[in-house]
Amino acid sequence: MTTKEWIKQKQMNTHILLVLLSLIMIYPVIWWIGASLKTNAELSLPNIFPSVPQWSNYVNGWTAIPGHTFTKFFTNTFVIELFSVAGTVISASLIAFGFARVKFKFSNLWFSMLLMTMMIPSQVLIIPQYVIFFKLDWINTYLPIITPHFFGGGGFFVFLLVQFIRGLPRELDESATIDGCSTFGIYWHIIMPLIKPALITVAIYCFMWTWDDFFQQLLYISSVDKFTVGLALRLFMDSQSAVEWGQMLSMSLLSIIPSVVIFFLAQKYFVEGIATTGLKG
Repeated sequence: MTTKEWIKQKQMNTHILLVLLSLIMIYPVIWWIGASLKTNAELSLPNIFPSVPQWSNYVNGWTAIPGHTFTKFFTNTFVIELFSVAGTVISASLIAFGFARVKFKFSNLWFSMLLMTMMIPSQVLIIPQYVIFFKLDWINTYLPIITPHFFGGGGFFVFLLVQFIRGLPRELDESATIDGCSTFGIYWHIIMPLIKPALITVAIYCFMWTWDDFFQQLLYISSVDKFTVGLALRLFMDSQSAVEWGQMLSMSLLSIIPSVVIFFLAQKYFVEGIATTGLKG
């Protein structure tokens, strides 16, 4: 066997191994898809896919909660996502620009304190945050979920963007200053276009984490007409004496589609943002 043939054989074996491992990884999803098309009686059978697919599970599941449809719940969730992602991208990039490019007193100390907030368990903050939002009369609104995203969105996002901005040459700022550009102008016209991969990475993380943040939604939202998809799935089980698991699984399957679609559409920028964060230019 020649060296070229040996390399091709090795590559083929590697691809076969990766395909087998991929099938093992996606098996739960395949089972999930099949189970969403089954009746309750057929769920106990060992076959992955039903003998007769119950496409009506998706139609009936969409309107299974009395007086409400999942159209409302998806709309509510997307409203939260829109403001949360926009707030995080704008505020985190602005704060990161300040730490990375603007000289001010005790900047290293403040940045260290920012990093320390990443080490605080979220469970420690539950009661203080709830008391603050209760006194502001924000309970049963989206404000407790959305507002924190307009104040940096968390230390992780600021840290990620700071590392990315520090990798950009400072000569760009100096050239813009000579041309009469203000500090905010440098941020908006120079830095923001160059950190697009990192911003998309932040947006994807924020979208997925907010979408999956069931606990805060459960803690602050109590009206059914304001429920998100996650709360609606929980209500799905509570509103039926005998749960139609096929319908339940079909709605839960639909609930992950937005995150999957957004990840694959922005995968190129996501990988680029992660790969280049922290590298010096």
